[in-house]
Amino acid sequence: MSDTPLATEPQPMQATSMPLQINAQYIKDFSFENPRAPSSLRPQSSQPRIDVNVDVQASKVSKDEELFEVVLKITATAKVEEDPLFLADLTYAGLFRLQSMDEDSLHAVLLVECPRLLFPFARAIVADATRDGGFPPLLIQPVDFASMYRQSKESSIGAPVASA
Repeated sequence: MSDTPLATEPQPMQATSMPLQINAQYIKDFSFENPRAPSSLRPQSSQPRIDVNVDVQASKVSKDEELFEVVLKITATAKVEEDPLFLADLTYAGLFRLQSMDEDSLHAVLLVECPRLLFPFARAIVADATRDGGFPPLLIQPVDFASMYRQSKESSIGAPVASA
């Protein structure tokens, strides 16, 4: 038998800076309207039509730092025929520190990866609000932010990254 141990001691990890850091997430604005309550909570004659719109914007928070605010805006409306059931309007944001990125990568990360990280939290807020408003929770389907980004780039109307 050998006197050398079979397992080696774990080596301490080097502290490296990540190119993407989430500094904060927060609700900037939120409203839920149930204009026809309590009649809107009764069984309806037909299935409601639900429209969901998602928009992403990004802006630099300060000139000196690599700190950006990414804003995810979700609007969901439900109607039976032309009668409104509810309106949920959420503006959810995050502060992201992005380091050492070229301009093209920066735009893609801000408009694809950052909203992808924010989306599950915003989705849960909308689901909770619709449930608390007396309706089944609205579970918004995952959003393909990469496809949205490609479409906005092709039409050159995309969400620009604005300076502070």
